[in-house]
Amino acid sequence: MRKILLMVAVASLAALVMFAQDKGGGGKGGGKGKAPRVNLKVLPDDANLIPTMQSFVAGLGVMDKGGCNFCHEMDRSSDAKQEKVMARMMISMVKDINSKFPDGKEHVTCFTCHRGSTAPATAP
Repeated sequence: MRKILLMVAVASLAALVMFAQDKGGGGKGGGKGKAPRVNLKVLPDDANLIPTMQSFVAGLGVMDKGGCNFCHEMDRSSDAKQEKVMARMMISMVKDINSKFPDGKEHVTCFTCHRGSTAPATAP
């Protein structure tokens, strides 16, 4: 049962990552005239980055727990919080799970397991 829940959590994160994929041409960067963000390891620095991160806040229900600061330090590039490191692992897991479906669709997201909670929901 634990493996199933882990797979669902990974798939959820992968789905969110798929939304953050750059669909068009153009180079890297946070937009016109903006400095590129640093320390991005699993998400692209594109127009979907902030909406993707906001979906994490909703999917994990952390708005009342500091919102973005639940995972991030004031210096957003810092990896000091373990929650940020874990989020990267979960995003990679979800990407991996969704990549194994032959239809190319998003089947798993953060919400698939987390259901608005910081801990994945488990069976009774």
